[in-house]
Amino acid sequence: MRHYFLFIILLAVISCQTNPEFSTKASDYEKFLSSETPKTTSKYFELWNSKIKTDSLQLLSLGNVAGEYARYFTENGDIQYLKKAEKALEKAVEIASVNRSGYLRALSRNYISQHRFKEALTLAESARNLGSGIKESHSLLFDIHMELGNYQLAERYLDSIKNMSDFGYLIRLAKWNDHKGDLETTIRFMEKAMQKAESANNKTLKIWSYSNLADYYGHAGRIADSYRYYLKTLELDPGNAYAKKGIAWIVFSHEKNGKEALRILNAVEQNFSSPDHYLLKSEIAQYMGMEEEAAFYLDQYFNLVQDKAYGQMYTSHQVQFYIDETTNFDKALELALEEVKNRTTPETYSLLAYAYYKKGELNKAMEIVRKHVDGKSFEPAVQLRLYEMYEAMGEKERSEELKKAVTEARYELGPSTITKIESLGRL
Repeated sequence: MRHYFLFIILLAVISCQTNPEFSTKASDYEKFLSSETPKTTSKYFELWNSKIKTDSLQLLSLGNVAGEYARYFTENGDIQYLKKAEKALEKAVEIASVNRSGYLRALSRNYISQHRFKEALTLAESARNLGSGIKESHSLLFDIHMELGNYQLAERYLDSIKNMSDFGYLIRLAKWNDHKGDLETTIRFMEKAMQKAESANNKTLKIWSYSNLADYYGHAGRIADSYRYYLKTLELDPGNAYAKKGIAWIVFSHEKNGKEALRILNAVEQNFSSPDHYLLKSEIAQYMGMEEEAAFYLDQYFNLVQDKAYGQMYTSHQVQFYIDETTNFDKALELALEEVKNRTTPETYSLLAYAYYKKGELNKAMEIVRKHVDGKSFEPAVQLRLYEMYEAMGEKERSEELKKAVTEARYELGPSTITKIESLGRL
């Protein structure tokens, strides 16, 4: 009898974790879909902007205006605001004699947002060498080396800022464990960081914590928790496009309700625009059999990324676009080589290998896979590429392991990707 009760408890635990019966309710998020258009000016902004002249040396004004431009970019996705922030910060770095390291770090973060990682590294190292704000510089250097794929250096900088009561350290420790594939530990540290944000009642940090926890919960298959934390994000920030996209993904991937997911994304589009938004809409439309609409969304994506202001921000997306939506594998390979030159991560190498594979150079692809990718990333998209290549190589043992990982990542990969693979008889 004791074993029977233990079995019942185990079933209950599994049920709570997977929660297959969970479903969203439009009434939970409807009020957030009609949020006001983000303002791209304010009395605060006008005050500081008015103090900047063509030949201005108003350092404080430049810093504050750059901060406002960065906020506008976050709220509406317009790349021009990120570029305007860049210009203000470059001027601040040029003229600063006081707090120069702070302006160098701010400009470095701007470059990170633009995927200009090597330039960001140069600035961060300059900030560190000035000797002011060492902890902040080391935190920034961790972030950059993670982006560049320099994981040993990243770990060294992480160790240098160790403080289990510090929010910044905890979120980076969570990121480090996510990189290692330890999702349970990742979530535990992210929850500790959230508790710090809540104790301090810091709205910005709470928004950041809730939205990132929502992502991690989704990766762990805790869909109900993911949904709840996206809603908590929106309660604090009703215009948060990231959280709305997260809910749209739950509606699409978990509930297979493409029509409602598109309705949410169309509402987001009223106030926020970014190229990847249209890729998601195209993916959903394709799944629903809406071929004309899917093609229209792809056109919108492609037209938007032609803006040179985006620079390298969407190179990885472009590689996948040329592979999935065209037969121009030479262009895909050209861009994949550019991306690996920009940052040498398992993810970028997996794209490079996949481009070679699509060109018919499987041996070259597998050389890259074995040296730079396999066992070094736990991202579902990477494992999917590896599965396809190992399957093509006829290496059944490894392909079966990857097949299991891909199957377990159905939610993250999405129904359109899974359907496409199943149609090829691969799952």
